[in-house]
Amino acid sequence: MAEQVNDFLRRYGTLAALGLLILLNLLITPNFATLQTLNVNLTQVATIVIVAVGMTLVIATGGIDLSVGSLMAIAGALAPMVFMGKIVAIGNIYVAVALAMLVAVVATTILGAFNGFLIARYRIQPIVATLVLFIAGRGVAQVITNGNLQVFKVPEFQFIGLGRVLGIPVQVILMLVFVALAVWILRRSLFGRQLLAVGGNEKAARLSGISTRRIKIAVYAISGFLAGVAGLVVIAINSASDANLVGLGMELDAIAAVAVGGNLLSGGRATVFGTLIGALTIQLVRYTLLANGVPDAAALVVKAAIIILAVWLQQRGRAAQ
Repeated sequence: MAEQVNDFLRRYGTLAALGLLILLNLLITPNFATLQTLNVNLTQVATIVIVAVGMTLVIATGGIDLSVGSLMAIAGALAPMVFMGKIVAIGNIYVAVALAMLVAVVATTILGAFNGFLIARYRIQPIVATLVLFIAGRGVAQVITNGNLQVFKVPEFQFIGLGRVLGIPVQVILMLVFVALAVWILRRSLFGRQLLAVGGNEKAARLSGISTRRIKIAVYAISGFLAGVAGLVVIAINSASDANLVGLGMELDAIAAVAVGGNLLSGGRATVFGTLIGALTIQLVRYTLLANGVPDAAALVVKAAIIILAVWLQQRGRAAQ
């Protein structure tokens, strides 16, 4: 019986917690069952989930990526420089916006791949390798902007953060698309099976013919790409880019979503759907507390307690296997 309970908690604990939170809010939180409330929670969690999808793939290989927040800042710094014509004047605003987005995500993808290269080629521990860009990346963003706040009003660009398609916020659509793609990668693709093999037993994966270097570089590049997209969404929502604030603390939120979602932080197993549920659970806990008059500082303490509980449940589930 105890083993069955442990297995249930490991598999469905976060989903059950989310269900209980929804039920609790229906009972105690005024105006919870409204489209406005749903919209608020989904838009607030969208960028976290986008980054956490990449973090899930990285952690599945046994790694970690502390640089995602700084990469968001770099993307947020680069894009306005392009579409506002600070680098070179571009007559067509649609071309300027498309180029700005391309430059931003290509840059963060390359920097993400650089993280992977350090880890795969020189066997630097992931927490150390990504700490380099965690520290230096935000400095790069500040250099790009000369430390200035970039304020803009460009609807063609801001659509990515403020626009809607059939009433659904664009950032929520992006979140769902990236979740769906990552689920397909892990469940259906050869690349997904290989990255899980690397996380499960790297030496065995290498002996079986898997290019572990290629896999590691690829997952960190994907993480960088998704961080870049999230950075663009954030500055589009805010109508401004502040290198000091964009992506600040995002790496911790993404790791928390992965952990609460039931992913093994040691690698070898991954559930992107679990990451989505984990992020939604953390967001809903914070919303519940704030909506019922609990200070935000207390909400942060509760979030930390949830992470500890999630890791404890993981350990119990593994011990019961």
